[in-house]
Amino acid sequence: MQTDIDPRNLIGRKAFDRNGIKIGTIDEVYLDDATGVPEWAAIRTGLFSRDAFVPLEPSELVDGTLHVPFDRALIKDAPDFGVGRHLSPEQELQLYHHYGLDLGAPPPLPDHDFGRMAGTDEP
Repeated sequence: MQTDIDPRNLIGRKAFDRNGIKIGTIDEVYLDDATGVPEWAAIRTGLFSRDAFVPLEPSELVDGTLHVPFDRALIKDAPDFGVGRHLSPEQELQLYHHYGLDLGAPPPLPDHDFGRMAGTDEP
């Protein structure tokens, strides 16, 4: 998703699944702790229903509506953590797994010269 969008402008917008079926209305937007980039949206899935978390990264904002590239059934079955609270790293991990998203490998450790190799005089 475009990262230059103000997350406050997402709240109240309609959200649709990959088949164009309405999921609901965006209730809240959650930012990444490290970068401040919008990462998750909580979508109110019905009048008496709960909020479902959807990832913003593979989603697109098209003509003022959020299009999420997942089926409505998968979205409605997402883990329910309630809204208005911070998502813990463990909860985010559960959501990534639920949607089958790859978190990516951690960055490689820097290559350091730690001195001499054992049994040699070479540095």
